[in-house]
This record gives sequence, C-alpha cells and structure tokens, in this order.
Amino acid sequence: MMHFLHHRASGVSLRELLPTARIFGASDIQVRSCCSDSRRCQPGDLFVAILGSEYDGHDYYEEAIRNGAVAILAERQLPVGVPTCIVDDSRIALGFVCHALAGAPSQQMRTIGVAGTFGKTVTSMLIAGVLEAARNRVGMMGSLGYCDTQNVVTQGRTTPPPPDVAMWLTRMANQGCSHAVLEASADALARHFLCGAQLDAALITNLRGTAGNSHGDLWTYREIQSRVFGLLKPEGFAVLNADDPASQVLQSQINHPTLTVSMKGAGEVNAELIERHVSEQTFFLVAGSESIPVRTRMIGVHHVYNCLSAAAVGLVMGIDLPTIARGLESVDHVPGRLQRIEAGQDFGTFVDGARTPETLTIALKTLRPVTKGRLICVYGAEGEKGTHLRPLLGRAVERNADIGIITNNSPRSEAPLRIAHDILDGYDRPAQAQLIPDRARAICWALHKARPGDTVLVAGRGSRALHVVGANREAFDDRDVCRELIRELAKPSGGRSAVA
Repeated sequence: MMHFLHHRASGVSLRELLPTARIFGASDIQVRSCCSDSRRCQPGDLFVAILGSEYDGHDYYEEAIRNGAVAILAERQLPVGVPTCIVDDSRIALGFVCHALAGAPSQQMRTIGVAGTFGKTVTSMLIAGVLEAARNRVGMMGSLGYCDTQNVVTQGRTTPPPPDVAMWLTRMANQGCSHAVLEASADALARHFLCGAQLDAALITNLRGTAGNSHGDLWTYREIQSRVFGLLKPEGFAVLNADDPASQVLQSQINHPTLTVSMKGAGEVNAELIERHVSEQTFFLVAGSESIPVRTRMIGVHHVYNCLSAAAVGLVMGIDLPTIARGLESVDHVPGRLQRIEAGQDFGTFVDGARTPETLTIALKTLRPVTKGRLICVYGAEGEKGTHLRPLLGRAVERNADIGIITNNSPRSEAPLRIAHDILDGYDRPAQAQLIPDRARAICWALHKARPGDTVLVAGRGSRALHVVGANREAFDDRDVCRELIRELAKPSGGRSAVA
C-alpha cells in the first residue's frame, strides 16, 4: 500500500469525515497522511488496520507506531497509547480517507463506473470514444492500464486499491480531464477499492454466474456488482441491460434515475441489427423517436450491447445521437478483445483474451455466424489456476469449433502435458483434438491449415505479452506472432503446400 499524503496543511478531520465512527484518546483526529502497511508507516501517519484474507493489520499496530504512526483507524479497540478511530469496516473508511486527502478529485470531473461480468474494457473504451467525439478530455482506469491523457501506465489490476484510485483521479483532474471512466472489477467492489470515489453514471454490462466466479452464489455476486450503484452522486444515473435477467432484478433496488438498454425493444435505448460480416457489422441505434445507423468493425451481439451501454452514458452526459454514433464507430478495435489480425490473408484471424469456458464460448459463438468455412481454435489453460475449469474449456471448444488445438498458455511450474490432459477430460471424443504444446508451432499449424472462408481464433492471452514457463518470463504476443506467421505464409517458400 502506498504512503498517501494530503495536499493541505490543515489535514482531514475524521470526526467530520466518518461521523458514525467512535474516537478514543482524543476529541478528534486530524489526518495529513495515511498508510495501511505497518512496514511503510512514516512519522505523522494514520495507520489503517485492514483485515485481509491472509493477514490482519490489527496484529501489526505496534510496528506501525514504532515507524511513526500517530493514530490508528481500526475495526476493534487495540491496547495502544495513541488516538484510535473505530469503524465497522476499515476498508470502506480507507477509501473515504484517501479521497478526502486527495481533495475529492471525483468531484472535479464527471466520473463513470463500469461493472459487470463481461465487456467492461470494451464498454469503457466505447464510452471514452463517445466522450472524446464530443470534444471532452477523458482519463481512464482499467485492465489495459491507467491513463491521465498524458501518461499511460500498464498495471496488473483492473481496479487498484483506494490510494491508487485517488492518486490517478487526482492526476486526471490535474491534467484537465473533464471525464474519468473507471472499470470496476468484482474483486475491487468486494474489497471496496472504489469507496470514496463518487460517480455521475454507473452501469452493469451483464451478470453471469460463471464457473470461475470466486464470490459465492449468484445472489452474493449480484450484490457485490450492484455496489457500483452505491457510489453514485445524489444526481447520478444508472444504466442497466434490460435483456439481462439478473440485472433486471436490480432495477427496483436502485434509488437513482435508470436508463435501460435492449436489443429486444424493451429499453429506453435500443438496437436493431441490420447486417454482420466477419470484418464489420451495422445496427440501428434507437433512442426515443431518433434513430441512426452505426457501423462498427468490432463484431458480435455482445459488442452491440456494449455500444448500447456506451450510448446510454453519452445520452446521460447530454451528447446528441450523431456524435454518439461517431464515437462508437471510432473504436475499431480494443487490444486483445476479439482483435482482428489483418496481414493480407484470405481467412479470418482473431486474437482474444478468453480463458474461461463462458468467455471462450462467447467468442466462438460470435465468430460462427460470420464464418463460411471452418472455425479453428488455438487455446490452452494457464498453469496453477482454475484447474476445475480445464475440462470445461475442452468441452466449449469441442462443441463450438470445428478444429481445436490445445497448446501452452503460461504453464508456470505445472507440466504442460498434465494441463492438456485435464482439458482433454472435457472432450467426448478426445482423439479429435490436436495437441501441439509449443504455442508458436500451434498457431503456425492453425494458420497453415486455414483455407479461404475459414476463421482462426487464438484464445487465452489477448493483449498480454509475457509467457511464463517455469521460472522464465518470455516475451510472447499472440498478435505479433500471428502477423509474422501470416507474412511467412505469403512468401513462395512458406505456402500451405509445404505443410498440407
């Protein structure tokens, strides 16, 4: 946890910021800096004791005080000689403290939160496209990195802890951003990472009780996702997918104006699909009595829903429909999200980050209607993760692709063949699967196999550029590998006849 400083000498009053908290050892606590890592506490800090899954910060208060902490924020009383603030949930309190220390940056911009099971990154990019088409300056925070319009930092987490959220929102405000778009992962919402931020609009793309869900049953998962609406400003708007049954349940629970989207005519903002091809699709965007055609180079029904959500946010922000359409069309790809690879080949090639059974099924079902020939899928399961999902990956490919090639996908310390065997357990006819452990060779085999009208999907990594094998971290980007191999195919010596 980073060390978080205040920009005003007066500090923040915990009595005013957390009115329901109980304060012991002082009438109030003025905070100018805070830290939730006892090892990194500095003189003058407020130490925030966090109860984690592996460690309990309450056990390290003495170390925090030795390092200079002058007050403690905790969930229970501790035998300390410094002022203590007791709250019900120190994670929530930490968020409010960090944003107060930062000067409430989300109050200085119009801020949008994007939650949901699938489509958060694409929807966030579409929202940014719409806002930028209306000549707004937009900061972003999500799985592709954090951007304040001047600096881009690639991070491992979709949504970082509260100090980083507050810091990046401050950077966006300081760079003159008028809007900020924040992806809200389920893990971040469960851990209250966005607490303290205040949103002008919040949306849930969709809700699915996926096999990889680590947050309990669908009811618990839905409650966690719905927390994004609890971050809305009093005048904030909610956006929901009217065609998603799990999302519909939330509408009656939201105490804010709500705009719904639909492809079945059931929302305030609707879409009617006109045509689709492997390289583009066109749909009518309908809002009230207005309608306009939108042509996007990203394909699939799920992408239309993502466009609808972004359009609804644009309408909430007062943007007209033609500008919204122009913004949606400006996003011709999102890195590693069903990204089309074009290098002069006569068959479709896509790279996607799908690595769960459901996301892989969605990607394959998106490509099937626009594939005249065979659908070929290169895929694999990561090592040391989700072993129970591996047979389901195999089943998804056997049912939805014509040819499946199992290969490595960062096996880490696991034996690659063991991972492959786990995947094969999901096949009804395992002899039909191709097994090529070397990922580059597997992609090469698939591209050589492809004929005009076929589609090749390389799944599991998307925009990630590191391949982890044992202790080695190797540079490997599926997109670059595909482009290079397709160019080799085009050379006289690299033709298909050599490997047919």
